[in-house]
Amino acid sequence: MAVTGTVGSSQPGGEQRDPGDEIATLRERLGAAEGYLHLPERRKELGALEAEIGNPDLWSDPEHARDVTTAYGRAKDDIDEFAQLSGRLDDAETLLELAREQGGSAIEEVRGELEEHLRAVSGALDGLELRSLFSGEHDEADAVCEVHAGAGGTDAQDWAEVMLRMYLRWAERRGFQTEIDEASPGQEAGLLSATFIVRGRYAYGLLSAERGVHRLVRMSPFDAQHRRQTSFSSFEVTPLMEDSDETIDIDEKDLRIDTYRSSGAGGQHVNVTDSAVRITHLPTGVVVSCQNERSQHQNKAKAMQILVAKLAERQREARRQELSALTGPQSDVSWGNQIRSYVLAPYQLVKDLRTNVETGNVDAVLDGDLDEFMAAYLRFRRS
Repeated sequence: MAVTGTVGSSQPGGEQRDPGDEIATLRERLGAAEGYLHLPERRKELGALEAEIGNPDLWSDPEHARDVTTAYGRAKDDIDEFAQLSGRLDDAETLLELAREQGGSAIEEVRGELEEHLRAVSGALDGLELRSLFSGEHDEADAVCEVHAGAGGTDAQDWAEVMLRMYLRWAERRGFQTEIDEASPGQEAGLLSATFIVRGRYAYGLLSAERGVHRLVRMSPFDAQHRRQTSFSSFEVTPLMEDSDETIDIDEKDLRIDTYRSSGAGGQHVNVTDSAVRITHLPTGVVVSCQNERSQHQNKAKAMQILVAKLAERQREARRQELSALTGPQSDVSWGNQIRSYVLAPYQLVKDLRTNVETGNVDAVLDGDLDEFMAAYLRFRRS
């Protein structure tokens, strides 16, 4: 993957970079962050939101109250994070000034501490800069995600389950919450498909970078001769619409609702229930299932929420097609349509075919280390 510069690292000729220069560079980046985070406006917004939260009648309208508290939390998070990073740079400057006043070898004695301190600040700024790449209306929303096995038989179904774990681990790394709503078992192993929700700020914006076909090359554990096998699975994502009743109008007559007993598809991923629900939207053919809740009513409510998200995404896609001359048919989940290749044999490599970002640490990627791929694609998309 792309490697960012290390604080105090050697420059050409073997000279170490001056910590003061690195602090100045980070100050410039922090100043830019104040702009793309719109902090002057956010500070004014925070004051207005604080006044509204103090209104004793706020919760007379629960939906509006949730919107207000969410907006307040996000504005405060941005302002607090910026203030914290500014304070950490102040601390670094103070430490460097004290070392310079002492003279002699004092700077070398604190160099390691400064490098570690500034490296952490740089990493935090990387995260802030990623936010500048989000411009979509729903980028801050939670995400409804699906993985589907494609070409490759049992290997593809096993690959779909590996992908599910990969995204769940990625979400865990970021502190996001996840819910698995449906998982259909493969014929011999793995999964035919799975639907899950990722809850966290920018979940949809980040995961939109993963939409597409993913290709796996490995020595097949399901082949008696252990031959190399290429298999494909796809990842789809739509923003979760909490205020769904105001977004999409669904006529009950357009729905076919089937109930069935969950078979525990996906093993550990699903709680076995007797009240699984499958909803088919007849005009579009969109089908959603939910089997992870405790009652038929809860499963139906969650399935309806996912259905609304998928129908809203169809509407947005239709509008995009009307405005774009570059649209085409949806790609098959097979050879030639992949966005990324994961090669386990005869060598180890994960490569994104859109951005050319690659790494030989396949195990880390399959364990959820996806941020560099996502960031690279978001930059590529903006450019």
